[in-house]
Amino acid sequence: MKLYKSKKDNELFYYFNAKKEKRWCYRHRYYDKNNKRKEKSRQGFKTENEAYRALLEVKTGIISGETKKVENSNLTVAEWLDTWFDSYKNQWKITTQLQRQNAIKYQMKPLLGRYKLADLDKSTYKRVYINELLKRYKPSTVLLFHRLFKVAINAAVDDEILTRNRFNKITIESDEVSDNFYTAAELKQFLSAAKQYENITNYTLIFLLSYTGMRKGEALGLKWEDLDFDNKTLTVNRTRDNKGVRSPKTKRSYRTILIAEELIEQLKLYRKWCKEIKFTYGLYLSDEDFIFISFQSGLPVTDNTIMYSMRRLSKETGLKKITPHGLRHSHATILISKQTPVKVIADRLGNTPQMILDIYGHSFKDLEEQSVLAFDQALNF
Repeated sequence: MKLYKSKKDNELFYYFNAKKEKRWCYRHRYYDKNNKRKEKSRQGFKTENEAYRALLEVKTGIISGETKKVENSNLTVAEWLDTWFDSYKNQWKITTQLQRQNAIKYQMKPLLGRYKLADLDKSTYKRVYINELLKRYKPSTVLLFHRLFKVAINAAVDDEILTRNRFNKITIESDEVSDNFYTAAELKQFLSAAKQYENITNYTLIFLLSYTGMRKGEALGLKWEDLDFDNKTLTVNRTRDNKGVRSPKTKRSYRTILIAEELIEQLKLYRKWCKEIKFTYGLYLSDEDFIFISFQSGLPVTDNTIMYSMRRLSKETGLKKITPHGLRHSHATILISKQTPVKVIADRLGNTPQMILDIYGHSFKDLEEQSVLAFDQALNF
């Protein structure tokens, strides 16, 4: 292909394609961070100005030290996802690996893989990814896929391939909470029934989840050494389920929170019971023991225990069925109704403020409507 130099710039050229159509291209030579000679080129522009603007953008990026961004301008989303997964997978837990691998294979690549990473804009992302996913999945699931893609994009920013994550401010109305929570009055009734009908382990576990907003696995992973009765705090250091014991879900999940005096007293009472039960099996209570144990063996309870307990209680009380995670939602929505700051709720639950806004957006909208009404009433008393 014969190139003809432009008068506008020595690195700007025009040529004629197979259809004899005039097209423009650029070829920019530069030195990378290792002082190695390189060339960045691109063709197919329909006008000289279009090619010139692209060339200037490349030159500006290199002068600004953004050589990685320039060199990877043709990188597709699919190529980056593969690089990202292969580079970071050994740092992730096996459950996280599988989750991200499946999302890449079945959602991200099919819908976004062909787009260039640097050119993917917010409108295209919402149209071909978010909107398409909403046709197949419930909003809370789409929100999960959106969060996973943002993690991949943040990695590209950290690797200096992109300058920013343009998808951070996209919001999706989540149905994650839906009807899976109790109001303060319902929760009070539920806890009262749990105290009356369930054994002390089930009651204490339900009590703790309700009063702390902890995840079920975090509660089951608690050891007596994680409690500070004097300072009235509880520290999350691990999670436990039927797959074993491992580190908490995220870095923010490691946290120390204040707990109510009523919960402190219940835990002290439960600790005394644990000592007695363990003694009947020839065991002694240690600070390194998991808190929640079975009266049938003195050993840690399984993660199904609370699920069966809550099913029984919903029948006994006539209240709607909620999951153990619904107690976490109950804790959050009650705090929101009391106008607790978002950051305080996020720190308590081990989430980011943005996740709290994403998950409980409807509750905040209700609160905003209440505040508008309250202001109007104050001025029209």
